Amino acid sequence: MQLAKQTLSVTSPFALDNEDLYQRWRDKKSFAYPNRISELFIEVKNPKQLSKGEHAAILALTQKTNMAIYIGNTGNNPSVEIPIAIANQFGLKQINKNWLADDTGLTSLKVANDDIRKKYIPYTNKLIHWHTDGYYNTPDQQIHALNLHVVQQAASGGENQLMDHEIAYLLLREKNPDYIRALMANDVMTIPAGTNADGSARPDRSGPVFSISSRGNLHMRYTARTKNIRWSSTPLVKEALEFLQQILNRQHSSYVFKGLLEPGMGLISNNVLHDRAAFTEDAQHQRHYYRARYFDRLANTDFKG
Repeated sequence: MQLAKQTLSVTSPFALDNEDLYQRWRDKKSFAYPNRISELFIEVKNPKQLSKGEHAAILALTQKTNMAIYIGNTGNNPSVEIPIAIANQFGLKQINKNWLADDTGLTSLKVANDDIRKKYIPYTNKLIHWHTDGYYNTPDQQIHALNLHVVQQAASGGENQLMDHEIAYLLLREKNPDYIRALMANDVMTIPAGTNADGSARPDRSGPVFSISSRGNLHMRYTARTKNIRWSSTPLVKEALEFLQQILNRQHSSYVFKGLLEPGMGLISNNVLHDRAAFTEDAQHQRHYYRARYFDRLANTDFKG
């Protein structure tokens, strides 16, 4: 197993050799941390033009938890301008345009029955396990921000669970710092070679679970999928992954936020851990979410020592 070598231009609490800085960050992070999903909600009058107070409230939450959920008044309005405007107000410009995305770069997540999309789980009504977005991307195209906007719910199901990846790091490090060291290895998690959705060949994609950006921020690359993935076989990696699964699947965890987003609501995040429950549709309730992935991070949420 090869450890990732990173030369940081700034100090970071996520580097294992910065124990004092880590402890200060840990104590600040843990203090008054939300323990209910309702504490992530911010009501907004016009999501396309937030007031100063609304913007400040959302920013404060993202600085604390790497995520916030806005409650807008747009209901079933399918305008792509809503999620694009929200992203712009938080400095997100570098959208990851995939070949199944709309012209804007947004991905319109609906159940697909008659085109290439039906081969991919996000376009079905099936369960999606815990993950961060873009874990199969190249190292230079990692996803640092993920936003969702709800146009329509399903008839039943489709709830999301959310967890701040920095909290996952904290719990792992508190249990055993060597878990972090193992998950920072640059070959710990590999998506085997295959074919991209556009038909082009894709080589093996290896990389760490946890990495540290040049600004000292933590990035997480993870999926709980059990097929088409190859993990390092070292015992410590196995232990770390088992403990991470315990963290994510723990019953009644105050760090896991579970809820069903309603039309007009949306998630703003620094690509936090999330999943999706299976769902059922009917003629009046056909689930429609907009998803936006960005190569940049939410503005003004960088680590500050």
